[in-house]
Amino acid sequence: MKPLAVLLLSLILAGCAALPPMPPAADLFHDELFAAPSAPIDPGSALAVSAEMRSYLAARLANRSRPLDRRRQLVDALYRGDLKLEYDAAMTRTAAQAFEARSGNCLALVMMTAAFAKELGLNVRYQAVIGEQEWNRADNLYIAIGHVNLVLEERREPTGFFATTAGPMVIDFLPPRDAQLLVTKSIDERTVVAMYLNNRAVESLTQGRVDDGYWFAREALRSDPELLGAYVTLGVIYRTRHHAELSEQVLQRVAVREPDNIYAMSNRVLALRDLGRAAEADALVRRLAALDPNPPFSYFREGMAALHEGRVEAARRLFAKEVARAPYHHEFEYWLAVSYMELNDVERATIHLARARDISTTRKDHDLYAGKLDRLKALRAQ
Repeated sequence: MKPLAVLLLSLILAGCAALPPMPPAADLFHDELFAAPSAPIDPGSALAVSAEMRSYLAARLANRSRPLDRRRQLVDALYRGDLKLEYDAAMTRTAAQAFEARSGNCLALVMMTAAFAKELGLNVRYQAVIGEQEWNRADNLYIAIGHVNLVLEERREPTGFFATTAGPMVIDFLPPRDAQLLVTKSIDERTVVAMYLNNRAVESLTQGRVDDGYWFAREALRSDPELLGAYVTLGVIYRTRHHAELSEQVLQRVAVREPDNIYAMSNRVLALRDLGRAAEADALVRRLAALDPNPPFSYFREGMAALHEGRVEAARRLFAKEVARAPYHHEFEYWLAVSYMELNDVERATIHLARARDISTTRKDHDLYAGKLDRLKALRAQ
């Protein structure tokens, strides 16, 4: 599986700090349209420390008194020690759930590390990483995947009569890049909590639990009205329940803040068409084409069409283009492997199937690709 790579199912950039704050989102909520959530939703649980986490700290760091030592020892204990954490993007867990399961996606691991650090009295700062974005899909839903990391702040450390300053320690789950060189933007803890809630909203939506999705999105906006991705999620939820007018109202709120927000714009096109406002939808389509002529998954969709039409070499070229611009998306690697198999190039098919296995983000996908790879290797041996 993809080794501690970063996935976050929310749009993380909340707009320029010089802009006026977003108005409260309460007027966008319509609780009467949705059944009660299947379980209580508690934003405070996102970063809550469990008794098991405190016991772990006591056992591993009880004899570490200096803050600098605690920073290093915390990271060593969590990510180089006996926890054996596994990256799994199947769901966004709370800090306590990630610790209990010994697995989580990027946001869950960031929250778990932050919860431990705060319990130790360390200064924590959260960062949204600009320009690092991937995409995923669930049926017809296309999900923008952003990236966050964590900074354990520098502190002055007493050493006899002197004091030394330790630099900030960046905790990042994107190994192929130098975390110190990423372009970042500091975000508040309330934004991190809102991201967690928005992730849960998206995950609920992709699993067909639309009512739960609404309540999670609602809490995300209550936690941080600046998180534009939560408006997009709420807009999609309203349209899923055939309330296109409410979807348009929510997405229009994003358009006022960020007129060129392609995520809100793409969903507004669908809502406007549902409302019979074809001219407005067509105008947005033209703007989208100018802003993003080759949007995510466009080569993939063209490749799938070519494959179904028997144009295998054309499909291979299109899948390769998608892999080139999204090198950590396992589905693109898998279909590139399929196209090579159709071309009877078993060697290259094996390479790309192994890559799909290695960068997969859930245990289910990892095991699926591993099984296919074993069968392919058996075929090569024959």
